[in-house]
Amino acid sequence: MKKHYGFFIDAERCIGCFTCAMACKNQYHQPETVVWRQVYPISEEIYPYHERAFYSLACNHCENPTCLNVCPVKAYYKREDGIVVHEQDKCIGCGNCIRSCPYGAPRYNPEQKKAEKCSLCWQRVDAGLKPQCVQSCPVEALQIVDLATFDRPDTVQYPPGFPKHEKLNPSVRFVVPQLPKVIGREDI
Repeated sequence: MKKHYGFFIDAERCIGCFTCAMACKNQYHQPETVVWRQVYPISEEIYPYHERAFYSLACNHCENPTCLNVCPVKAYYKREDGIVVHEQDKCIGCGNCIRSCPYGAPRYNPEQKKAEKCSLCWQRVDAGLKPQCVQSCPVEALQIVDLATFDRPDTVQYPPGFPKHEKLNPSVRFVVPQLPKVIGREDI
């Protein structure tokens, strides 16, 4: 069975420390205006304690990625293991990928005048290492998983607040945060 890599985000564990985002930024020496991984507080309409629940998001390495399909110079390719790679040296900076991705993964680099995005640290993965964002997470809330064998029953592909684009089939799974148990005076 072929591997199919994706991200697993456990919002029950994530503490919103931004270590994953900073590790990514440092790994790739990104300019201040370019951010591949963002940590978003979950909306209060979805989860009432927005300071306690987060989604760490980057490229979702979709099964049918729009970035790959709209690029006129084929600067994107999808590996057999599901990783969607952007070859910046081929990019002409047209912005088609940026405009077409409903998840906002490709970002414009004003210094390079080209698009760029998370490539799941494929060089590290090929060397048997974890992606830098995963490696840095102090609470293991962000992981790389093989979706071909990943079968954790408490996960969802489209949690509340995450855009549902079934045709793209994003390679990301989530554990949705649960409301904390309220302890009454009688429990003390």
